[in-house]
Amino acid sequence: MEPVMEPLVRCEEAGGVATITLDSPHNRNALSSRLLQELDDALTWAIAEPDVRVTVLTGAGPVFCSGADLKEQRGAAPVTTSFPEIMSLIWESPKPVVCRLNGTARAGGLGLVAACDFAVAPDTASFAFSEVRLGVVPAMISVTTLRRLDPRAAAEYFLTGEVFGATRAAEIGLLTRAVPEEDLDATVAHYADMLLRGAPEALAITKRLVREVPGMPVDEGFRQMAELSARRFTSEEGQEGIRAFMEKRPASWVPDGRS
Repeated sequence: MEPVMEPLVRCEEAGGVATITLDSPHNRNALSSRLLQELDDALTWAIAEPDVRVTVLTGAGPVFCSGADLKEQRGAAPVTTSFPEIMSLIWESPKPVVCRLNGTARAGGLGLVAACDFAVAPDTASFAFSEVRLGVVPAMISVTTLRRLDPRAAAEYFLTGEVFGATRAAEIGLLTRAVPEEDLDATVAHYADMLLRGAPEALAITKRLVREVPGMPVDEGFRQMAELSARRFTSEEGQEGIRAFMEKRPASWVPDGRS
């Protein structure tokens, strides 16, 4: 009888928030093939589960994610070929994803951070795009990270591989906030609470706006957004939100106990 393997990714849901935890601290939550498969399963579950409104991605131990599992990268073919699909699941998720960095992140771990809508880290955490120092390149993660980072900062840290701190990470767009460690959970809970007050369809659409509108020609942007605005005001969510505001009550999608 084969021994039962402990999961490398844990999932739990409470109050509309799914918490997905990378739980492989023995190798600093490295992106092994098994962890990636379990993470894919967890994200797919969170997106499909009706009770989940917000996802929090975090890690166990002192490191959020150290990047690719280098022990698995010694062969001719990389074993992280599923990683783009996982980053895409987070990026395209209709439900907001908050990254709660429990600590340091490196290389591929920063691709996960950048894919999330919010990223909060303790101010003691450090970061590095260390690929060039190993003779490889930050190829897959560039798709998400270059959409977050200041271009000058991206060149600086991609090319040097230098370690930088959490305050700097927030300055250049990698993080939403860097906070004292004792404030980490309260800050993540604050964002989750604020997101639970938003209408689910409106949040999904607004996620797309943040990404897509800056690349639109101005005239086309105004045309499309005027049409979208009109549809949303007359939508079921829009009408419920207006009624709730006029009646001075929480909208139907706001969990009990919030106003």
